[in-house]
Amino acid sequence: MFHSTALLFFPLIMAFAASSDLLTMRISNKLVLILTAGFLVMALLVELPLQQFALHVLCAFVVLVVAFGMFAMRWIGGGDAKLAAATTLWLGFGLTLPYLIYTALLGGALTLAVLALRRMPLSPIIARFGWLSRLHDPKQGVPYGVAMAIAGLLIYSNTAIFERLAA
Repeated sequence: MFHSTALLFFPLIMAFAASSDLLTMRISNKLVLILTAGFLVMALLVELPLQQFALHVLCAFVVLVVAFGMFAMRWIGGGDAKLAAATTLWLGFGLTLPYLIYTALLGGALTLAVLALRRMPLSPIIARFGWLSRLHDPKQGVPYGVAMAIAGLLIYSNTAIFERLAA
């Protein structure tokens, strides 16, 4: 029973990250810390080998450095950079490339959808919803955390933690 509940931790946090970014255009540091701490607990729970654990940490560090470079160039938000690193902590090197490809494809589709939405007039009914008004505002970014979360969910069942918990 505990393992079944533990399997849901990552998907629930990723769903919360996606909804948070969509509704507020922010991914909180607390959420990223919860995702990171959750990995540490799950790695201990499933007895992830130390070498594999170290590779996961190294992968997350590499992604964090690259993502903060992208943040410095204003290509992505700071929350997106931290979420990418925390997500790849769960995935490790073997699953990071597929995750990044899914993120790029989903993010591209999301960006096109948001741009299409922004070309349409904002009706007064929709304007009542603050998050839809922000999404419609061309001065705002795109909630890329949605694409990142969906990509993470697509990859999650292939992770070492998922496989060990599901066994």
